[in-house]
Amino acid sequence: MLIFDAHLDLAFNAVDWNRDLRLTITEIRTQEATLGMTDPGRRTNTVSFPELKAAHVGLGVATLFARLEMAINHPFGRTTPEACYAIAHSHLAYYRAMERSGWMRMLRTRSELHQHVDACRTHFATTPFGFILSMECADAVLDPDNLTEWYEAGLRAVGLTHYGANRYGGGTRSEVGLSAEALPLLQRIEELSLALDLTHLSDRSFQQIRDRFSGRVLASHQNARKFCPWQRQFSDEQIRFVLERDGVLGVALDTVMLQPGWVRGQSLREVTLERVVENIDHICQLAGNGRHVGIGSDLDGGYGSEQTPVGVDTIADLQKLVPLLERRGYSQGDIEAVMHGNWLRFFSEVLPA
Repeated sequence: MLIFDAHLDLAFNAVDWNRDLRLTITEIRTQEATLGMTDPGRRTNTVSFPELKAAHVGLGVATLFARLEMAINHPFGRTTPEACYAIAHSHLAYYRAMERSGWMRMLRTRSELHQHVDACRTHFATTPFGFILSMECADAVLDPDNLTEWYEAGLRAVGLTHYGANRYGGGTRSEVGLSAEALPLLQRIEELSLALDLTHLSDRSFQQIRDRFSGRVLASHQNARKFCPWQRQFSDEQIRFVLERDGVLGVALDTVMLQPGWVRGQSLREVTLERVVENIDHICQLAGNGRHVGIGSDLDGGYGSEQTPVGVDTIADLQKLVPLLERRGYSQGDIEAVMHGNWLRFFSEVLPA
C-alpha cells in the first residue's frame, strides 16, 4: 500500500551523519561497522532511498533541521542563528542535488502533489521520492522577513521549537512559553499560508499558540500521552485541538514516545507495532472518524532500529501496520486514509494551487 510519511530527516542523515542514502540499508550498516562506528544509531539505520522503494513510501515530508544550542561542549546543534541558517541551507542544497540526480522531487504546489501521486500509482518503481519541505524547528529563520526566502525555496510547513527553549519559545522538556520574537513570526507564517507544525512544543507554548494562531496546523510526528505519559506526547485536550482545526497527527515509531519510562541505552524494548496501532486507534476514537491520523515515522531521527518497536528493523516494516489495522476492524478505506489519504487531503488544502 502507498505510504505518505510526514516526518523524515533525510538531509540530517545525509549531511550531518554523512550517509549515502542511495545505498541499501545493508550497505550503509556494513560501511559503518567496517569503520568501527559504535555511537547509538550507527550500524542500525532504517531509511535509505532503496528502502523507501521497498517500503512503498512514495512521498512524504522531508525536513530542514538545525537546532540552536547555547552551550559549546556538545556534538549536536549550533551556537548561533546564523550557523543554523547555514546548516539548513546545506540540507536544502542536498535535496536540490538529489532532485538533480533523479532521486527526489520537491512538491511545492497542489498540482505537483496530484501529479506525483498519479505517477506513484502508475509507475512507482521509476518515480522519485516526492517530498514537501518542512523545517523541524525555526532556529534557521533569522527574522520574520527571512521566512519569505525559505518559502520561495519551497518551504511549506514549519515548527517553532525542538528540545529545550529557543529564541521563539519552549519546546520539549521545558516549561516556558512563547517568546516575544514568536509573535511576529507566527503572523508571518499565517500570512504565507504555511502550515504550523505543533510537534515539540512545550505545553505552555502549545496553549499560547491556540490563542494566537488561526492558520492551518498539523503534528507531523506526535503520539498520545495516554500511552506514554510525559510531555513529548499530546494530551487528549491537545489532540482535540488539532482535530478542531482539521489537522492531522502523524504517529511516530520512536520508542521513547511509545514505551513509558524508556531510557536510551538502558531500557529494553518491549513495545511492538501494536502500540503504534493503539495510538492510531485512540486518535480515531477521539475524532469519531479516521480522517485525522497518519504516519510520521521519524525513523532515523538521530537513532536506529535499537530505538524502534520490537519487530521494526527498517522503514519497510511500516507495511506491517496494514494487517494489524485490518485485525482491529478498520475498513480498507480507513486504512488507506491512515497510510496516505489523510496527509494527501491535508496538503492538497494547504499547498498553493
